[in-house]
Amino acid sequence: MKKNYFAFMLVIALGLVLTACSGANSNNAANNNTSANKEEQAVTTKTTKEMVDGMLAKIEQPALIEMTGDMVKQMYYIDPALLEQYTIMSPMMNIKTNEIAVFKVKDAKDIAAVEDGIKKRAGDVQKTFETYLQDQYEIAKNYKLVTKGSYVFFVISEQADQFVSEFDTFFEQK
Repeated sequence: MKKNYFAFMLVIALGLVLTACSGANSNNAANNNTSANKEEQAVTTKTTKEMVDGMLAKIEQPALIEMTGDMVKQMYYIDPALLEQYTIMSPMMNIKTNEIAVFKVKDAKDIAAVEDGIKKRAGDVQKTFETYLQDQYEIAKNYKLVTKGSYVFFVISEQADQFVSEFDTFFEQK
């Protein structure tokens, strides 16, 4: 299993390196995203893992694997030291764009850095599929990025709006 995981992550990393070298630069997705009011005080008793697992239990997705350790810095451009906790699920095979991630920052001042890393990740996914699978590219262009309190949520999915609605259910407004 670890060999398969390593091989999969190696394929993804190589694909990102190759697409990064292509020189394509598309940043249109940032204008199509949802960003909740950062000032609202949202409270939840759930961990990021419980939130992701809860959403995936309700919304069927292709096979996903959990991204851990150094992959956060490599794939999301986020220093894990900024995060209290996180859960990232990415496609098991590089034929789907579906991805779901919840990050909880230690300090609210770091939310912008996490959001920037997510936008870079979304751009990388778009570049990977831009000339590869057009339907997946369209899905990747319509990613959602939502911030609630110290949590930042990112999703690429055909059911992105449904995921955002489910994410909202984990929070009480204070």
